Formats: sequence, structure tokens, C-alpha cells
Amino acid sequence: MFPERLHYCLLLTFVHSCYLHYRRQSLCNHCFGGLHGRLRQQQHSDIKSNFPPYGRDFDSGVATGRLVTDFISESFGLPPSVPAFLDKHRDIDQLATGVSFASGGAGLHHLTSKVTSAISLGHQLDLFKLYKEKLKLAKGVSLSNDIINRALYYFSIGNNDLVNYFTLPVRRAQYSPPEYAAYLAGRASEAAREAYYHGARKIVFVSLLPVGCLPGRRAVNHDGPGKCNEKYNNLAMMFNAEIQETMGKLNGELAGAQVVYTEMYSVVSAILANPSAYGK
Repeated sequence: MFPERLHYCLLLTFVHSCYLHYRRQSLCNHCFGGLHGRLRQQQHSDIKSNFPPYGRDFDSGVATGRLVTDFISESFGLPPSVPAFLDKHRDIDQLATGVSFASGGAGLHHLTSKVTSAISLGHQLDLFKLYKEKLKLAKGVSLSNDIINRALYYFSIGNNDLVNYFTLPVRRAQYSPPEYAAYLAGRASEAAREAYYHGARKIVFVSLLPVGCLPGRRAVNHDGPGKCNEKYNNLAMMFNAEIQETMGKLNGELAGAQVVYTEMYSVVSAILANPSAYGK
């Protein structure tokens, strides 16, 4: 069915991009952001999807729970699921091959995470530092440093910030759309630099999606009911231009680092423009 085929189309595009950049190099997969929060992390957030109708388009009628990051992990020959750092049922050996610090609803702006009760990006990076210490105790300094340096650091964040820009008046009172895009790109740069400072050398930032085409945004589009809300999409494109430039600069500034911007906006837009080409 279409939603499932769409998921796999996007998935294959992104996994292929990561594989081309990092094949035979990465030992594990570390995830940050607001789109890929695991169940244990989601208990801290108001943003959940563990109830109907989520998963209704899967054959079983229940969502598998697997995320893009899981398929990336599997494509590297690692476990097919990236566990949450806050999952008390996982030991450090299981977390040594990949770990997620992400929390659904989190954003680059601290207020975004506060609104949804998600784990903020700053706190996610603090959890990463705690993970490093636990890894060092379990694996020793040399091996733990090798794991940290060779891991893939995946950031998927900013979509929630974009939505809140239009739903929270305080944001629009503080920033014009271009100013807000530049501000968020600056926060992304700070996060990438902090991750680099603590050992990250392979960093992926994923573009924002055409958020204005989400059902919720279409429903409140008073200028064109049922149609994509171009205010959201225009801001997403502004941010993507900023973040692409920012990550390009970081790639040249951070010695020994590979910082990659992955463009997914155009992929989703193409599918929305011609859905029949991707399934029924």
C-alpha cells in the first residue's frame, strides 16, 4: 500500500546515501533529534505513536517500530534495531554497536522540546557524554575511543521547530522566517561542534521535509483547505539552504571530520507530486 511503499522509497534513498559515504568505516550508529525517539525515550515526551491508527497500513495492522536508523544499522552489518540509551533492559555491550538518544518532539530550539516534554537536544548530548564514560569503563580507553570516532552520528531534527514557529506566536514575534532559519542552523552547528568535540567524526544532518504537506498542516490551511501549506514549506526550504551551507563550512573547518547534509525534501516532494508512480 502507498504509505508503506513511500516509507521504503525514502528509506532506500537515505540508506544508499549513507552507505556511499560511510561503507566499511562505521562501527556503530548514534542517533539524535526529534524524529527517531525510541519507546524508552518516548516515555519522557508527549509525542507518541503507540496507538491506533498508527500502523494500519502495514500487513499486520501494527507498526513495526523500525526506523530509518535501524535500516542504516542493518545495512552496515550491525544489529537491525538501534536501542534507546534510557532502555534499562540494555547493557553497555548492546549499546556499544549503536544507541539512540533521540526523543520524539525534540527540536533545535529549547522551547520546542519544552512544549512537548521531550528530551532536549542539549540533554541528548549530555546523555551522549554519559554514554562515553560508561563505554570507557566497560571497554577501556583505546577501544571506546575507536568506537566513538568511527561511529556514524545521525541528526534528524528541526521539523518540530518549524511547526512551532507558526503555532507559537512568541517565535514569530522574535524572528522573521529568514532569521529563524538562520538561528536554527546556528543551533545545529553548535550541536555538531559539540558532538565533534566529544569524538564524533562522521556526522549526518538530514534536511527538513515538506512539513506543510502533512495532514495536520493541510487541515489548518485556511488559504487552501486540503492543500499543502506553502508557508511551512517555504520556511523548510530556507532552513535547508542554511543548514546545507552550514554543514559544508563545518566539513572544511573540523579537522578529520566528514559532515554530510542529506537532502530529503525534494524526494518527498517528488513523491507527493506523482504518488501513483510509487504505489496505489
